[in-house]
Amino acid sequence: MALTPRIGISDRAFPRPRPFLPFLRAAWAALVLAGAVLSTGCTTVSSNRPVGPWNLAELSKVPVATWGPTNGLVQELYYQGEPLGGKPTRIFAYLGRPTNSASARSPAMVLVHGGGGKAFKDWAEHWAKRGYVALAMDLAGNGPSGRLPDGGPDQADRLKFRNFSENEAPQMWTYHAVAAVLRGHSLLRALPGVDRDRIGITGISWGGYLTCIAAGIDARFKVAVPVYGCGFLGDNSVWADKSLAEMTPAARALWLRLFDPSAYVGGVRYPILFVNGTTDFAYPMDSYQKTYRLVPEAWRQVSMAVNRPHGHIWTFPEVDAFVGSVLRHDPPLVRVGSAKLDAGRLTAHVNRAKGSWDSSLCYTTNSGPWQERKWQTVPARVEGRQLFAELPSARPIVAFLAMKDEAGNHISSEHVEIPRH
Repeated sequence: MALTPRIGISDRAFPRPRPFLPFLRAAWAALVLAGAVLSTGCTTVSSNRPVGPWNLAELSKVPVATWGPTNGLVQELYYQGEPLGGKPTRIFAYLGRPTNSASARSPAMVLVHGGGGKAFKDWAEHWAKRGYVALAMDLAGNGPSGRLPDGGPDQADRLKFRNFSENEAPQMWTYHAVAAVLRGHSLLRALPGVDRDRIGITGISWGGYLTCIAAGIDARFKVAVPVYGCGFLGDNSVWADKSLAEMTPAARALWLRLFDPSAYVGGVRYPILFVNGTTDFAYPMDSYQKTYRLVPEAWRQVSMAVNRPHGHIWTFPEVDAFVGSVLRHDPPLVRVGSAKLDAGRLTAHVNRAKGSWDSSLCYTTNSGPWQERKWQTVPARVEGRQLFAELPSARPIVAFLAMKDEAGNHISSEHVEIPRH
């Protein structure tokens, strides 16, 4: 289907794509620092951190876009996707703009929905009301009223995890979804009123999974917040013994090599906040911890909360606060360091003296599936820059330390597992 004529904005809103040189310089610097190598058509940031099947040079170009009606702060648009079955595709999206977008350069956000989700107008509006230009795209081949005749692949699990060969990788859902995210980023960077040096990304569930991949391979982002989604899906996840197990061994190994976030998230070299709950049904705490530990500690923070609900929830306050601290120089969240066991106590360093915050020890003495464990919370203490609590004597135990500030932002340490004696 041919792209419809541009409406609602002049062609001047889309200047010629800016040279790719600044991104190449940034990427080259990262490659040098990481001891980069080149291997069989794949640029890598380290010997085991490939950028996979995606062509970053192409995806960094401004995609062809057409514009639809505006409703309040949000405008509809379509932009160019990756070919599917040899035919062009379009991606539907909502673009939110703050009221001051015509007079000042604003920070911007890429918003990545999860399974069963869509391009959420309200999500784009949420960020626009906070002063950001925000792009919320659909990643299931849908438009505002249902399936597009030239949409990309659907996001059903039977399509995400189908058997495929390496030559068929560009037909897979993850390939298209990551490409759509990176093309959306490139589109944002070309818009007037957007500060291209202040763009972040956040995604929810499968969107968090995609955020881990996109954040690892696209060095142009300045901040990332994956919610729930993680890597090591073949080790432990809701799909490990279901959709992944149903694939042929060769296809499963290929999927994990090309499309598991553990292959990419270690390339992140800017602030990233990992947000999850202790009993998440899809992305358990063990795989989650292995994922965030791939990012150097200087760049990562963790927000683990007991029984945090799973859903298309974009109102977790720590997401907005963390992004704002990076893109708008808002006050930073407190940083809770790694938890350590010390004579029956769990201790962690905090980077500033306590304010009017709730401090807690969160723990479970259950074993078995993570999503079935019962968690308890008891008060912790802060003395100077040390957060600590006495551990119960029961073993085994899994525990972490957490703080909640005046605005309700949850920040935590990593969890620590102590086995039976």
